[in-house]
Amino acid sequence: MPEDNTPKSFGGRVRFFRDKAGMSRTLFGELCGRSEDWAKGIENGKIGMPGLSMLIRMAEILGVEDLAQFTGEQRLTRATYSKRSHDQAPAIARTLSAYPLVIPDREPVSADALAANVAQAWMVWHGSPTQRTAVATVLPRLLEDARISVRLLEGLPRRRALTSLAQIYHLAQLYLSFQPYPELILMTGDRAMQAAQDADDPKAMAAATWYLNHVWRDAGEQAEARIDLAHQAGRLLRPDDDEEDRSLWGLLQLAMALSYAKTGRRGDAEHHWDEAGRAARALDEHHPWLMFGAGMVDAYAVTMSADLTNGHEATRQGDRIDLAAIPSKTRRAFHTVEIARGFHLRREPVATIHLLQKAYDISPDTIAYNLFTRGVVSELMTTGGATVRDEARDLARKISLPSAA
Repeated sequence: MPEDNTPKSFGGRVRFFRDKAGMSRTLFGELCGRSEDWAKGIENGKIGMPGLSMLIRMAEILGVEDLAQFTGEQRLTRATYSKRSHDQAPAIARTLSAYPLVIPDREPVSADALAANVAQAWMVWHGSPTQRTAVATVLPRLLEDARISVRLLEGLPRRRALTSLAQIYHLAQLYLSFQPYPELILMTGDRAMQAAQDADDPKAMAAATWYLNHVWRDAGEQAEARIDLAHQAGRLLRPDDDEEDRSLWGLLQLAMALSYAKTGRRGDAEHHWDEAGRAARALDEHHPWLMFGAGMVDAYAVTMSADLTNGHEATRQGDRIDLAAIPSKTRRAFHTVEIARGFHLRREPVATIHLLQKAYDISPDTIAYNLFTRGVVSELMTTGGATVRDEARDLARKISLPSAA
């Protein structure tokens, strides 16, 4: 049970046990894989209670045996930390986990046809408000076709098929994101990079680096390794000579900016964000499936500010971007959620729930699987006050939160 003399708030309890351990805020942040600003945000309540894995890490660092000593009266509910699973996820997981050693008696899909099918799947992913349901109907067959083609084709056609296979693994990673399959998400990132390397395709390796950065950043792991990987991949490109290389080089700058922001290195984050912006403004149009462009770079400034625990800057950046200019429902919904995260940091629940509802209207699938959304909606159902409680409960039912049943 919590000690009698510990503060009532979660942040106050963290500070109490940090002081008790004789540990500086800087060291505590570093041991958690975060920054001093993050630790300060936790302690002063600007950042809410983190996920269960981080709570356990914090307890180990500070020598706290019982998590209830951290959480106090703030309940750890299944709804707060559970991940929703799409109804087709088990079938796709089985497909990903299979190793087709015996090739069926059939002709391979040509490299051209395979690339066209993958391009169509990307259009479905970015264009459908229920993108997981839409892409789940084609993903297993795409995986089968690409694996068979890679086994049967030779030379340049095989390399092109490997490039398509890497993109299919990217789609699988996106499909599985925020679902209870962490080992498969790691596997898709690794397999995509392996396929890109086997294809000897610098563009494919750069794209795989972007998606691997997402895997590691979301897990709070490999900060230096993921930044170094982005540097390496960037050196393989020719951004001054090739439009697609310029897109991918800018995307890698954005990956580094996001990683630096996640670890509290504001100056480095802003430098690479500026580089990404310059690359984006030099493009004629968005990248066709990665959606890299000026609108995407501007929108990620909100995420960077939120990761740096600066809610006011996050919402200021949100006011200056035109999300309608981003040609992807999934991205528009995601970036709307990120603006909501900024308002949540500012303790403005009315704006937070309004933006989450707006994001739901853009893409229900994006919101239903977003962990920030699920956590904050669960919180606002009980702590948001009369102005937002009913809206939070309505949204909770829409995204199938267990606590709304």
